Amino acid sequence: MNKIDERTRTELEAAVFRRLVEHLRNRTDVQNIDLMNLAGFCRNCLSNWMKDAADERSVPMTKDESREAVYGMPYEEWKQRHQKEAGGEAKAVLEKTRTPH
Repeated sequence: MNKIDERTRTELEAAVFRRLVEHLRNRTDVQNIDLMNLAGFCRNCLSNWMKDAADERSVPMTKDESREAVYGMPYEEWKQRHQKEAGGEAKAVLEKTRTPH
């Protein structure tokens, strides 16, 4: 990617992010705890990173707004529609592998 100018690189990265978010919106069967256990991040992480980026640039954005940008709907609505109670094994794995980010 050294030969790509900064603007094009940013546009490509933004397109990849949008595609990832859309993919996660379509894969409501994949729970956040599953993502955390396998990859070390989840939808909430993405929304927190978006909020952090907005704060760094003094762009007004609430936590609810960043979550809605990732989930495609208010977070509480997504939880009601799609979130399932995590099993004991998944919770144990999360506690064992969780790293702060």
